[in-house]
Amino acid sequence: MADFLPRSPLSLAPRGLPSRRMAYASPFIALALTLAFGALLFLLLGKDPVAALKVFLIDPLKDRRAIGEVLLKTVPLVLCALGLSVCYRANIWNIGADGQLIVGGIFAGATVLYFDVPGHGVNGTVVLVLASLAGVAGGMFWASLTAALKDKFNANEILVSLMLTYIAQQLMLYVVNGPLKDPNGMNFPQSKVFSSEFLLPNLMSGSRLHAGFVVMLVLVVLMTVFIFRSFAGYRLQVGGTAPAAARYAGFSARRSLWSALMISGGTAGLAGAFEVTGPIGQLLPSISPGYGFTAIIVAFVGRLHPVGTVFGGIVMSLFYIGGEMAQSRLGLPSALGSVFQGMLLFFLLASDTLIDNRLRWRAKAA
Repeated sequence: MADFLPRSPLSLAPRGLPSRRMAYASPFIALALTLAFGALLFLLLGKDPVAALKVFLIDPLKDRRAIGEVLLKTVPLVLCALGLSVCYRANIWNIGADGQLIVGGIFAGATVLYFDVPGHGVNGTVVLVLASLAGVAGGMFWASLTAALKDKFNANEILVSLMLTYIAQQLMLYVVNGPLKDPNGMNFPQSKVFSSEFLLPNLMSGSRLHAGFVVMLVLVVLMTVFIFRSFAGYRLQVGGTAPAAARYAGFSARRSLWSALMISGGTAGLAGAFEVTGPIGQLLPSISPGYGFTAIIVAFVGRLHPVGTVFGGIVMSLFYIGGEMAQSRLGLPSALGSVFQGMLLFFLLASDTLIDNRLRWRAKAA
């Protein structure tokens, strides 16, 4: 099944400077093709392509509040993509970041609700830290189920992590209809709205962009150091790109499996914690519109590089918000954003495959 996923940019060969340049050019080629075919799609739908692309890509950045919304959506996308990048570099195909995000949100929301009672006497900042740590623990716990089944029974991590996502969705439905349901919520499946002191502080006035964005940027730096400047990161990458060499060097495949999935689950769980203590402010069945799945595209658009995921996250965030604006202003289906995401993934896969084949052909000819 991994054959149907995007080819890792780490697999492009030969390992020379031209191949690296072509690998990093692939996302820009894919983005250009996506916009070209997107313009054609607008034309077929009877819309002015230039005006439609303006609504889709330019209007979401027209003012301070709009920019804040774009950056807000990059937080869960980039956090999930950071962990997925580590997994994919280690050749571990975690597809369940969305489920790990949801369980992280449940753990974080339950923590806030435990303290959000009259006379709690606990500082709001302390509760937010505890909720964030609980979110990380929840995501790691959910990822550990995949790691355990892979480790003990050699179960396919793609199928296991994907199926666990649907179980996580049902778990969310259970808690918001059961133990964490708002008794005064008119029977809606939701928890009570968190008190303002237990919500992440905003970074910009007039915008919903919260302090989680700063944490995300710090994690991008830390993950870059981990991957490229630490022995543990080197060990993970060797295990992913050269398993035989890793075994010869005595690197533990089991340790790499658990490390990669724990990191991935932790960052996804943190994304869930930031969603429930940030823009949502409560537990809802729909805390994620598929951020964990979209983060797969973000990771590969960013070439599995932490800094690159920020670029990929901004692009995907534009597609999310652009799709909503195209629906309200142009009367187009709300699924248009997903169509653009799918086209970007398709063209990215095609570009990587063509570049890979061209490099192999040149290597043989030489």
